[in-house]
Amino acid sequence: MNLFPIFNFRFLIFKTSAALFCGGAMVAHAAETPTITISKTDQININVGSIGGADGGAITKVVENDLRLSGLFSITPAKNAGYVVGGSASGNSLEGKVTDRGGSAALTKTYSGAARAKAHAFANDIIETLTGTRGLAGTKIAFTASKSGKKEIYVADYDGSALTQLTHDNSISVAPRLSADGRKLLYTGYKSGYADIYSVDLGTGARSHLIKFPGTNTGAVYSPSGNKIAVCLSKDGNPELYVCDSGGGSPRRLTRSSGSESSPTWSPNGDEIIYSSDDRGGPQLFRIGAGGGSPSHIATGHNYSTEPNWSPDGKKVAFNVRDGGSFAVAVLDLAGGGTRVLGAGDSPVWGPDSRHLLFAEGGGLYLLDAQTGRKTKVLDGLGKISEPTWSR
Repeated sequence: MNLFPIFNFRFLIFKTSAALFCGGAMVAHAAETPTITISKTDQININVGSIGGADGGAITKVVENDLRLSGLFSITPAKNAGYVVGGSASGNSLEGKVTDRGGSAALTKTYSGAARAKAHAFANDIIETLTGTRGLAGTKIAFTASKSGKKEIYVADYDGSALTQLTHDNSISVAPRLSADGRKLLYTGYKSGYADIYSVDLGTGARSHLIKFPGTNTGAVYSPSGNKIAVCLSKDGNPELYVCDSGGGSPRRLTRSSGSESSPTWSPNGDEIIYSSDDRGGPQLFRIGAGGGSPSHIATGHNYSTEPNWSPDGKKVAFNVRDGGSFAVAVLDLAGGGTRVLGAGDSPVWGPDSRHLLFAEGGGLYLLDAQTGRKTKVLDGLGKISEPTWSR
């Protein structure tokens, strides 16, 4: 979990009465809900043939992995395939082609750039052409890991490749949140000795000490358009939910409760925010307009609900519950109100397809297909991995 442990640390620094209240919320227990088994959905049989050229072998592997991870395809021999992927790579160019069983071209396109970027772009076009669904390939993830002995922020491609350590603060760097386009990142850092919000331009590496009000500054996340930031600030007492401009200024307070607010997540259109609050004792989910108003409680069926993440299609929210004494990943249908517990995991975040979830478990990072139940390890070996975030 990210925010409640952060508050515990802050409370040791500031020794506020709110700390004791929030710390007490950690012992709440969830209602018992059985894990739901998800049945496999239909897949398209596809063969990924050998792509020729110097980079062809590497591109073939990336394309095949992207199609497999999408959950939409079954990789099969050519004789059983409805479609065959092929092409050739030479120099800076990739000529990608997909043919159907009758030999007719379903997709023909030329790509340029680095090998992995070309492969991801080709895979995404295959996915969209054959299924009408947006692909995950080429999206970025970030997370906290303790490999260095300190909590630092790392970034990578969604499949765990191109791993880079982003921060070297040698203090505590937590709660990373990528912008929707994957170009910027916000995180909570203690480099100054206090919990402040920093922003990083991932293209240039430039970092800004963005939000540094007295008290704690945590949980910052960009709005879908990138022009606003939702953040939890304790500058006026206990942590409350605020909305600032993208530069961290002009904070507008949205909540006024006796509890501690945490983990805001924006609706896809930027009109609403879901967050967690322990105003009722154990942490619960609430929904509020991004411009203010009265918050409404979200009934999840659990008395411990934290770390919400709104799906890009606007239909679902993923969050953490206590299940059997440990953290589990749950998904709530916002229209129907039903909650599914998908299994053990921490801090779930949706991919851009609103089908896949990324979460931490046992020190590793996992990708879960919420329709088929397929679980794939993305990364480990970095100490304890936690608090993933995913571009859209």
